[in-house]
Amino acid sequence: MAKKASSRLEWRINVPEGTSKVLEPESGAVGKIWVGLKGCMGIIVLKVWRVLENAWHIGVADPRKVIHCIKVGLALSIVSLFYYMRPLYDDFGGNAMWAVMTVVVVFEYTVGATFYKCINRVIATFLAGALGVGIHLVAEQSGDQLKPIILGISVFLFASAATFSRFIPSVKARFDYGAMIFILTFSLVSVSGYRVVELFELAHLRLSTIAIGTSLCILVTMLFCPVWAGCELHHLIHQNMEKLADSLDGCVTEYFKENGSEKDLNKKMQGYKCVLNSKAAEESMANFARWEPTHGRFNFRHPWKQYLKIGASLRNCAYCIETLNSCISSEIQAPPCLRKHFSNKCMKASSYSINVLKELVITIVKMKKSSNIDVKVAEMNFAVEELVDALKSLPTTHFIATTTGEESTKAKAEGVEGSEHPSPIMKVLPLVKVVSLMVEIATRIGGVVNAVEELARLAEFKAAKDGKPKQNQPTDKLVADH
Repeated sequence: MAKKASSRLEWRINVPEGTSKVLEPESGAVGKIWVGLKGCMGIIVLKVWRVLENAWHIGVADPRKVIHCIKVGLALSIVSLFYYMRPLYDDFGGNAMWAVMTVVVVFEYTVGATFYKCINRVIATFLAGALGVGIHLVAEQSGDQLKPIILGISVFLFASAATFSRFIPSVKARFDYGAMIFILTFSLVSVSGYRVVELFELAHLRLSTIAIGTSLCILVTMLFCPVWAGCELHHLIHQNMEKLADSLDGCVTEYFKENGSEKDLNKKMQGYKCVLNSKAAEESMANFARWEPTHGRFNFRHPWKQYLKIGASLRNCAYCIETLNSCISSEIQAPPCLRKHFSNKCMKASSYSINVLKELVITIVKMKKSSNIDVKVAEMNFAVEELVDALKSLPTTHFIATTTGEESTKAKAEGVEGSEHPSPIMKVLPLVKVVSLMVEIATRIGGVVNAVEELARLAEFKAAKDGKPKQNQPTDKLVADH
């Protein structure tokens, strides 16, 4: 009893009546501020930790990005010697800062991007400097009154013309950066030349420092773990082919409910999205790859534009696979008996289509012509023709009658009117759509085959060392009656 009483003891404070004083903890304001500061510091530390964690994951996923950062730091450290070492500084003076700025703005991740910016910067600086000096000489001969007018008109005309050139697609694709540097350099030379006496020396020093900065960038990016835009594009194309094959396999397998891990299927089915979103990356890499010198298996005049055509053909297939994927989540589905009727033939057509894509992957990776591609394309076309024949010979009346009986029985059991259920023909249409998509995918894969064969011809891929005679089977687009 004593223990129970002690556990129920309560403290009470009697406050006299008439007192209006509110009891607060000591140092209440200071305590609140301290708690708020602790909360803010905790949030800041958490965000910094997340940033560092993300940076760590990026570095682990692609160590070349870390190497690129080290290369940029190395180039800047070397070019900074023009400021730190007195003999070099005496030769270049404050213009040495242009070398530092050049390294900052032209050093890119890939060799092709660095070449693109370096060449554009040097040529644009030279042209703009020479043009600016020439106009400055003409203005000098015109007198002090006409000199600012001539310089102002020249800046207006050449800056406007160079800006307009950036809207021309061919110029924008290859010389957009050069046009911008031309405007900058010409404006600086024209404006500064009005007050500077030794304009020739100024132009010479700036051109020299820019040449030093660009040369240093090219040497560092090529000698230390180079990342070639051409190799990246080559890898991206055959990687997209693999993803497309996996997506086709995953979609067909999921639709016909074959055995397989659901997690793995979902991952495979999403691969086509990477193909659809890779257009900008392909165009950028192809543009930079044209600036790169000969490296590895790629010559200077390698047909990089053909990779863009292959990428476009792959995206055409990806659009069909995206539509096929939407059929899986459709509210109206074909009856199980219909699916079972077409399951084997659809899986067969899908399997042969995937084999063609995988053979094309091997062709691009090894850069050797395939001796089996004609046979595999013929097998794919034959499987698709069988699928089309099966669709033509579909016993529609039997399936509709069977489906109508099943629906009527189910509706009566549930007490629901038949008008609320989809008509039998509406349940057949989704399967017809899937079969039509399989035929269209095979047709578009034929377009991919033609694009890869054209690449093999232009790039002069090595012939396959297979003595098997090629069958006279068409490798063009599938011709079939839909």
